[in-house]
Amino acid sequence: MNKLINLIIIILLGIVFVIPLIWVIVTSLSPNNEVIGNTFPLWTFHPTFKNYIAAWNAAPFLTYYMNTFIIVFGILIVQLITITLGAYAFARLEFTGKNLLFILFLLQLMIQPEILLFPNYQVMSQLGLVDTKLAVMLPYWASAFGVFLLRQTFKQVPYELDEASKMDGSKWWQTIWHVYIPAAKPTYIAFGLVSISTHWSNFMWPLIITNSVENRPLTVGLALFAQSFETGAQWGIVTAGTVMVILPLLIAFFIFQKQFVSSFMHSGIK
Repeated sequence: MNKLINLIIIILLGIVFVIPLIWVIVTSLSPNNEVIGNTFPLWTFHPTFKNYIAAWNAAPFLTYYMNTFIIVFGILIVQLITITLGAYAFARLEFTGKNLLFILFLLQLMIQPEILLFPNYQVMSQLGLVDTKLAVMLPYWASAFGVFLLRQTFKQVPYELDEASKMDGSKWWQTIWHVYIPAAKPTYIAFGLVSISTHWSNFMWPLIITNSVENRPLTVGLALFAQSFETGAQWGIVTAGTVMVILPLLIAFFIFQKQFVSSFMHSGIK
């Protein structure tokens, strides 16, 4: 009985969450006269790709895509290096004040990113990095969440493997590469998925730090694109642009959904 109730609740929640997505997709494929009319597009659905063509031609989405890929994967690559070194230090090295430093490090998780917008902008301005992709990426190159997640995994690696690697003459970085990283693959996948989805949808910081099309990601480009059509109420074109922004994440999720769930289960996130 409990399983049946849980299944019904899950199905209802799934329907609630999928309705907005269906509405966006149907609206993006509907002619503008049906979207702004009195009828709901689903009942008079005449699919067309004209909205997508118009949206693609109305804004430099190809440039926005390139900028987003550079920013998202530029952040992820550096994060993987910094969280690996930080997690190894907190999991295996012994130094004075390690536990206190780790607690202070985790306090970053309690700080809302919006609080750091102004000081981060000041730093980027002093470095001459305003309106650059580097400025968008730099504040996220370290991740307290990633260090915490990876530290917990590294602590589960048996000391015997560590000692055996050192006895074979491996340097500390060789030990990390051959012992710790292979043991933490599910954790790396979990963190990578979180990092990509988070920074793909990041809006506030890129909006503040970028001014030109050459450096804007998709989220900022979509917001400016939507504002340009607000007087004409071109909802079909705006929703088409929205679908183009979220489409890569949707495709990636449907392809890797099993790995997505499995990686979080193995990394200890419930």
